[in-house]
Amino acid sequence: MIEVGIVGGSGYGAVELIRLLQHHPEVTIKYIFSHSKANEPLSHTFPHLNHLTYQFVSIEETTVDCDVVFFATPSNVSKHLAPRFLEQGIKVIDLSGDFRLKNRDLYQQFYGEEAAPQALLDEAHYSIAEWSSIKEANLIANPGCFPTATLLGLHPLVEEQLIDLKSIIVDAKTGVSGAGRSLAQHVHYAEMNENLSAYAIGKHKHKPEIEQYLSGIAGQHVGVTFTPHLIPMTRGILATIYVNLNKKMTVEALYNLYRDKYSNDNFVRIRDIGEFPKTKEVYGSNYCDIGVYVDESNNQAIIVSVIDNLVKGASGQAIQNLNKVFNLEQMTGLNQLPVYP
Repeated sequence: MIEVGIVGGSGYGAVELIRLLQHHPEVTIKYIFSHSKANEPLSHTFPHLNHLTYQFVSIEETTVDCDVVFFATPSNVSKHLAPRFLEQGIKVIDLSGDFRLKNRDLYQQFYGEEAAPQALLDEAHYSIAEWSSIKEANLIANPGCFPTATLLGLHPLVEEQLIDLKSIIVDAKTGVSGAGRSLAQHVHYAEMNENLSAYAIGKHKHKPEIEQYLSGIAGQHVGVTFTPHLIPMTRGILATIYVNLNKKMTVEALYNLYRDKYSNDNFVRIRDIGEFPKTKEVYGSNYCDIGVYVDESNNQAIIVSVIDNLVKGASGQAIQNLNKVFNLEQMTGLNQLPVYP
């Protein structure tokens, strides 16, 4: 069995890891770390897990001996603790942003903190699971939620050089769980209920992450116009992506391209022509559903990509990456159907 530890055990990402890993036949959870709740039963924080007997432990007071450590923490945590585990030969899968950006100056600009040492950033493998090769990786930077939805939607177009790289517009909307469990005014019920707001325009930390990945595919700098919105629901991301095509295409041709590109990927489902996904249709699952449209009069493509931000956008993809590293079938432990309605 693969023994794992989870750092940041009292957050949404961690409890989703716990939920999913309970059904993984090759994994056992050995540690759930929490500084603020050390020595408390898991069920005190998550009463819905009353049947589980785990107890939070302090990472500072524990001699860790396992195969993998997941970091389900805010940024500016894993970069300090991960080297300890890597030196012990323990693999690290980081769900925060500490190892996603290779450029240290960009990290400081968008995250407001000093970046990890360059050697660690160079070692980290950024892994959109459908497109990465990470079998030999020891340090995996799990992508952000907005980038996952966006990059799965854009990768085929950029790889095939079908679009004007200066035309990319991403209009993305997320449920409030993406903000985590920490209290903040903008996620108070009275502030967000019956409300829709754009935020972090031009300065969201996922913008350089998206641009870094696309630039790597294109072999040149790719900029995006990225606007996130907060909507009054718990889970889900819907990204509507607008791009100008650099050749004439029909919607049938675009649809066939996406079907071919993702034909071997169980978690990416391409919708039939004229059908566009809704967040409820992937709720609680590791699926990314994509719908495509071509505005032939303007030679523009519109891609609609939806995910559950806590699963495919975080914990589910982290487990998918674990499966890849240990040469398991990618669906192992992740074959839950979406929760509907």
